[in-house]
Amino acid sequence: MPVFQLTNEIIFPPPELAEPDGLLAVGGDLSPARLLAAYQQGLFPWYSGKEPILWWSLSPRLVLFPEEFHLSKSLARTIRRQVYQVSADTAFAEVIAACAAVRQETGTWITQEMQAAYIHLYELGFAHSIECRFEGELVGGLYGVCLDKMFFGESMFSLRDDASKVALAALVNHAKQLGIQAIDCQMTTAHMLRFGSHELDRPIFQELLDQSIQCVQSQPRWQLA
Repeated sequence: MPVFQLTNEIIFPPPELAEPDGLLAVGGDLSPARLLAAYQQGLFPWYSGKEPILWWSLSPRLVLFPEEFHLSKSLARTIRRQVYQVSADTAFAEVIAACAAVRQETGTWITQEMQAAYIHLYELGFAHSIECRFEGELVGGLYGVCLDKMFFGESMFSLRDDASKVALAALVNHAKQLGIQAIDCQMTTAHMLRFGSHELDRPIFQELLDQSIQCVQSQPRWQLA
């Protein structure tokens, strides 16, 4: 199948026309309107700094249902001990910069352009972060995009043992409180499978999107209970 070249019009081809590796389209921009349109269809941008913007629809798609989150005994102990101070939406720019920094050695798709685009989504109330601090220093966290009852996880980082895992557990607990039906993990990894994630074929994932996203509107800053 062909890879589609996007125009200035904010429209994407149907996800089922993606290549076997998930690549669907090339080009466009990272404006809030285009990013929100992409996420509504289950698409996300992923490319290196030397490439044009590439838009993906992976199949299978890894998804974590909050009620099926597997909390290990060791992680539960870490959380009970309150090793980290956990917060939400207090350091979004720092979290996304840290996610980019820890991947510099192997190459990162979180370019300056990507960081600016998601910071803009955060400012508009569509992107959120979870932060873990140790003695006041940011040592772990994650960020993603939330549309209605769907959270699209983008990246996480950890500079101390279990910091990103604690952030994920906090996200799951907050998702339950908000009635979020699923957390999109995008690519399948052994790490996320250990937390109880499931692979969904594209038709099932698209059905989940249709059920979970009934409206697209900004949210207030998250505050953890």
